[in-house]
Amino acid sequence: SGSVYLSTMSITSSLTSTTLCGASVFPKALARSIEFPRNHLSTPFESSKICLTTYPKKNATWNLTRNIVPIQGTRCHAIQVETKESVTPGKKFQLSDVIEGQQFDREMLSAIFDVAREMEKIEKSSSQSELLKGYLMATLFYEPSTRTRLSFESAMKRLGGEVLTTENAREFSSAAKGETLEDTIRTVEGYSDIIVMRHFESGAAKRAAATANIPVINAGDGPGEHPTQVALLDVYTIQSEIGKLDGISVALVGDLANGRTVRSLAYLLAKFKDVKIYFVSPEIVKMKDDIKDYLTANGVEWEESSNLMDVASKCDVVYQTRIQRERFGERLDLYEAARGKYIVDKALLGVMRKNAVIMHPLPRLDEITPDVDADPRAAYFRQAKNGLFIRMALLKLLLVGW
Repeated sequence: SGSVYLSTMSITSSLTSTTLCGASVFPKALARSIEFPRNHLSTPFESSKICLTTYPKKNATWNLTRNIVPIQGTRCHAIQVETKESVTPGKKFQLSDVIEGQQFDREMLSAIFDVAREMEKIEKSSSQSELLKGYLMATLFYEPSTRTRLSFESAMKRLGGEVLTTENAREFSSAAKGETLEDTIRTVEGYSDIIVMRHFESGAAKRAAATANIPVINAGDGPGEHPTQVALLDVYTIQSEIGKLDGISVALVGDLANGRTVRSLAYLLAKFKDVKIYFVSPEIVKMKDDIKDYLTANGVEWEESSNLMDVASKCDVVYQTRIQRERFGERLDLYEAARGKYIVDKALLGVMRKNAVIMHPLPRLDEITPDVDADPRAAYFRQAKNGLFIRMALLKLLLVGW
């Protein structure tokens, strides 16, 4: 269910006392159910439930003081509510927003992956989950992205929630009229419980999170990061496919200067032991120094190479990316010089390890040939499906906690 479980409660607020008898019903978009476990009731009643019709601010805490009075045999509960600055329902998720890969440590990743495996079971079952029933998610996309947007929307709907969506908000929202990002966020948060945002500017997600009083998830910000793609789903895929994250070797191939996914993945791989990263790219789109410096500072071995065949023979993961034409602006000569230099094809499969995997954030162009798809080491479509489970887990954790 979508209940939030609290072990201790004390509410104080300007709200007046409310008596709820039996199954009180509030509008779905406003109600929040809080269930009192039996061992925390000082009455003969086995359990009781109340509904709050207010939206708490991000990181708010609810304290509830119950005055339970039986009236003519009916379970009635008078709840005095007092709002405080900080809600800790049961065991709250440690993060209020998901902005960058650096937010996650390996323990948190492991715990999130456990929730994702539970989400796999929900997705495979025939029954419709109502875990997020009554919640609304706004997808605010200033850049096109079919997979990321549909993955989030599917995740929300599979958990019983609803979606408000906009695509290409850069041209078809008030941003086209000159509205600031901050004003857009303040407006959209009034319509929803969580915002999933994709933006063309690096750092936009941080600005949105600083403005909003509801959770914000970064679905990609310019050449910055794409944490749900890599910090979560790609690492989850590597663990699922390889069976471990310590002691692995990974080749990051393609557009490393502009690729959000490879940047986020490099940050996350630094959390694990004995990892080696190979950077394979055309000169014009080499990995930037900030990532290299970060890896060096964290004791992660890395190496640049121009020989993909040699590197692929040593790696557990070949993570291919496309050369992103949209990042070159009018310099199409540079784009044409970079594209097509490193391609995953049957010849590359011939030198790869039998238990290695090929990954790609998609969409692909010609950097992986179609005849590779049938090879069991081609994990990129399984990788895309894993995005659903990770995003279901994230939405659940950010909205209702563990």
